[in-house]
Amino acid sequence: MLSVIALVGRPNVGKSTLFNRLTRTRDAIVADFAGLTRDRHYGTAKLGKRQFIVVDTGGLEDSAEGAIFEKMAGQTMQAIAEADLVMFMVDVRAGLAGQDHEIARYLRRLGKPVLLVANKAEGMKGSAQLAEFHELGLGEIYPISAAHGQGVRDLLELAAEQLPQALPDVQADDDANQAKGEESEEDEREAGPIRIAVAGRPNAGKSTLINAWLGEDRLVTFDMPGTTRDAIRVPFTRDGKAYELIDTAGLRRKGKVFQAIEKFSVVKTLQAIEGAQVVVLVIDATVGVTDQDAHIAGFILESGRAVVVAINKWDALDRYQREQLERSLELRLAFMKFATVKHISALKRQGLGPLWKAIDAAYAAATCKMPTAKLTRLLQEAVQYQAPRKGGGYRPKPRYAHQGGMNPPVIVIHGNSLDGLGQSYLRFLETWFRKAFKLEGTPLRIELRTTDNPYAGRE
Repeated sequence: MLSVIALVGRPNVGKSTLFNRLTRTRDAIVADFAGLTRDRHYGTAKLGKRQFIVVDTGGLEDSAEGAIFEKMAGQTMQAIAEADLVMFMVDVRAGLAGQDHEIARYLRRLGKPVLLVANKAEGMKGSAQLAEFHELGLGEIYPISAAHGQGVRDLLELAAEQLPQALPDVQADDDANQAKGEESEEDEREAGPIRIAVAGRPNAGKSTLINAWLGEDRLVTFDMPGTTRDAIRVPFTRDGKAYELIDTAGLRRKGKVFQAIEKFSVVKTLQAIEGAQVVVLVIDATVGVTDQDAHIAGFILESGRAVVVAINKWDALDRYQREQLERSLELRLAFMKFATVKHISALKRQGLGPLWKAIDAAYAAATCKMPTAKLTRLLQEAVQYQAPRKGGGYRPKPRYAHQGGMNPPVIVIHGNSLDGLGQSYLRFLETWFRKAFKLEGTPLRIELRTTDNPYAGRE
């Protein structure tokens, strides 16, 4: 599960600037998806192979009476409560303010790990201007300049040392991962339960769908964790197959009935998606595809998770409304054309059988084994059917391919001058491989390993 870093501080201390610095490696990826509106308060930071969720809590403004936390939004309080570590930012040039003292007192009461970050401190390391912030009683002061990037990497490394290590995803990103332990990873995946996350905006019907599932399985048992910070995993069995539901809706047990409390949490949703093997994205048919739906879908794609889109409350629409929704779905989620779409009514338990088949199919596609010989043959057939165009004066020559990972499937293509392959040709290859291996419901990533042209630069 990804660790969470919350950026806290009064207005105009540079939280958004630091947020943009920390998340710059991932923001462009999300923003490139058509129809996507990026939520500026949540992002993902990357340090080597480690990733973290970063939350910009916004400015904590004081009220007329000086009770700063009476004005805090519920989501801000929730984000701080869910964080593994808090970066408390102060403005070194503006100096210590009364609001800083109030925030510090609140953070001390929480007892969470806190890094006191003195922003706008370019050229001030060791300066007397930093000394006054020791009054906050939060230990060492870490000077940075978010605007210039000074000290930001050191700050993230320091934070990483204090955060729990997330369990590694079962995924190979390069040739070394493929060569080491691939078979054991595949066997482990096949032996364990399929991890499913149900994601979606509030009131889309996630709770109703979860209740419909758990109501069919009388053997389900689980103990409520002692803290709301922990992910709730519910093991259950269907048709002799083991599953594990990663809860994002806040399941609570009341007697023999599971009641799902619809309390939306962006952090919990992102963590559940990262921990799942298949994500069911629930969309409310009566509302349509919203910006929030598109944002969640973008994170699912970025995380490389298999996905099934469940259009809930389908029975409430007439024929014209259904046609309009289908058009909206094609437009807003155009970047997820590989996803299987199922129409359901969770309340009436309609369409749940086909939904389960789609989940199983998406998982099978995400964990598909693709032999090197077959991949290479398919690649050669694709090149023979449609050769790539010349790029930079040389025609790219794909030569062979092998599987570089699973969940999502990764195909590594080797050859000469592959940098010249355009996006349209890569989409052609993706479609070619998808059709051959019946890869529905999972992202497919193609990586290129190019060899320089030995004749480049010669007359």
